[in-house]
Amino acid sequence: MANTTDNAHNRPESHASDTTGNPAPLGLLGFGMTTVLLNLHNVGLFPLDSMVLAMGIFYGGIGQIMVGIMEWKKNNTFGATAFTSYGLFWLSLVAMIIMPKTGWGQAPQASAMTAYLTMWGLFTAVLFLGTFRLSRALQFVFGSLMVLFFLLAMGYATANPTLKLIAGYEGIVCGLAATYTGLAQVLNEVYGRTMAPLGEFKKV
Repeated sequence: MANTTDNAHNRPESHASDTTGNPAPLGLLGFGMTTVLLNLHNVGLFPLDSMVLAMGIFYGGIGQIMVGIMEWKKNNTFGATAFTSYGLFWLSLVAMIIMPKTGWGQAPQASAMTAYLTMWGLFTAVLFLGTFRLSRALQFVFGSLMVLFFLLAMGYATANPTLKLIAGYEGIVCGLAATYTGLAQVLNEVYGRTMAPLGEFKKV
């Protein structure tokens, strides 16, 4: 009689096909729309009120973290790292605004904000290198985000309001690019053809 245990061990593993949707558009929209709204504040269109903070907590923050977890389950290390990290960036940014008002710590000094934004700029610069294997659209999103972080860091380091204003307009462009990329992925999938170009690179 055959050894059923050995036979089971010798069978090739069966891999279930991935039938889940693409979570990246949700993450791109959470990042992009929140970035646009924050930078509309930065250029002086409205105060930093609960609208921006709520977007930072829920859509830009928790939403992107959820997408990062979904990307991890789809074996996408780049997506999991990027979306989870930027989701936590939004939550940490909101925390730095709210915590001093509740007595949970002092507001960060300009030097601390310079260090914070510089670290995020360096992190984004490395991810930007990864986009050279993905698409032109993502290259623009990460490239402009890298520039945004460094502009903001220089603005805090020099206390130059002009730099912060330039960063605000550049941030609007970055956020709109991320929003376009997310919506383009949705429309291209729905219609089964390229409705909005992303400049995707051929896999090698």
